[in-house]
Formats: sequence, C-alpha cells, structure tokens
Amino acid sequence: MILLTLGVLLWALAHYFKRFAPERRAALGNKGKGLVAVAIVVSLLMMIFGYRSADYIPVWSPPSWTVHLNNLMMLVAVFVYGMSATTGRLRGKLRHPQLTAVKIWAVAHLLVNGHLAAIILFGGLLAWAVGSVIMINRSEPWVRPEPGEPKKDILLVVITLVLFAVMTAIHAWLGVWPFPG
Repeated sequence: MILLTLGVLLWALAHYFKRFAPERRAALGNKGKGLVAVAIVVSLLMMIFGYRSADYIPVWSPPSWTVHLNNLMMLVAVFVYGMSATTGRLRGKLRHPQLTAVKIWAVAHLLVNGHLAAIILFGGLLAWAVGSVIMINRSEPWVRPEPGEPKKDILLVVITLVLFAVMTAIHAWLGVWPFPG
C-alpha cells in the first residue's frame, strides 16, 4: 500500500511542480520537462505495481447496480476527455475537459471498488484533479475558443465509442470484465 500511496503523491507533486515552484521549474528549461515526464512515468509504475500488489482490505461493498452507472460514467468520461481535442461545436464548452474526465473516471471507479487500495488510487487522483482545477482557475484567465464545425463532433462520438471498446478489451485482457455477468 505504501508504493501505491507514494505513486499517487509523486503523480500529484510532478504535476503541481510548475504551480508550486514556477521559478525553479522555469530555471530548469527543457530539462525540467524531461524530469517531470520521468517522474510521471515512475509514478504510474508505482501506482500500477502498488495497486496490483496491495492487500485486499474491504471498506464497503458496492451494490451491483453501480456497475451499470460506472460503465455509463466511463463512456461520458471518454467523451469529455475527447472534447479537449475536438475542433467541433463542443470545443470550448468546458474549461478543463481532461481534468473533468479524470474526475468522472475516478468517481466511477470509486462506485464499484470498495477496497482500500481503490480508495487510495481513485480517491487520490480525484483529489489531484480537483486541486489542479482550483489552482489553474486561480492562476490563469480563460479565453473560450470559438466553436468549430458540427461534423467534428460526430467524429468525436465515433472515436469515443471505439476507445470505449478498446478500453473494454484491455480490461477483459487484464482479467477484469467491466460488464455485469
């Protein structure tokens, strides 16, 4: 559990580095980008191995219906994440589509995982995403981009469905079937 917790903390610190120590980060230049990238990769590995090796300590038992809600929320999370890359009409509807998607993803996974390792992983990343939105909103003004062509939004829906299918296949390959039996 310690490896998992340290991984979540390293993830947050690596992402917050620019906000907590802007002068120090700027002084590092491009080398700083590489250091942050390495810290993020290491934190991901720590979270993956820490989660997989953590003892199962039940905290609560999720009701079976939460699986359906999780799947719906995951579809929404993939769509919202994609809004950050779209050039369609939906562009600019959300200030932080990627962080909003992480929050949806985390809550969805907290709904179906009632053990301590899941609460540390998904709760920690939810806290990081909420903190990131607050820090960005306080430090930077937002200029809403102009909406683009509606046909790009149709492409976003298609890409969302394909990515959701790929994510389902990856979960199945890892031995976690994401749909009710």
